[in-house]
Amino acid sequence: MADVITSSTRYAGSSIQKATLVVGVVFLVVGIAGFVPGLTSGSLAGAGNGSMAMLLGLFQVSVLHNVVHLLFGVVGLVAASQATGSRMYLVIGGIVYLVLFVYGLFTAGHDSGANFVPLNTADNWLHLLLAGGMVALGVFLPRIGTRASARS
Repeated sequence: MADVITSSTRYAGSSIQKATLVVGVVFLVVGIAGFVPGLTSGSLAGAGNGSMAMLLGLFQVSVLHNVVHLLFGVVGLVAASQATGSRMYLVIGGIVYLVLFVYGLFTAGHDSGANFVPLNTADNWLHLLLAGGMVALGVFLPRIGTRASARS
């Protein structure tokens, strides 16, 4: 007799859960990298455009920016436990990054109190790429994968 096992009941068992796990791990790695001298150069400040730290010499970061990446990564790891949570994480997270992109259009590279994250042009383009990629993964990846296994 064949038994149907839904892979979405296992941790990161479906395609969307695996994608969420990968996205979450990437955010964790980026958050950690933002604190590692050598990967991050310059003066790391708590928040604001005053942080002159550059991750990989390209992306402006601060302690706040790094902590947000770490938290976003942890949420991704938790969301990967369920297909529905994975879809929500990717779609809502993508929308958040789209809003951050629009916000960055007005604040990136400006020395003002509004640029508290901080953001530069490279961050802004990355946020647009993340927004599109995360929403696409959340919308187009199947939520549930099934496989039949034979029982003896």
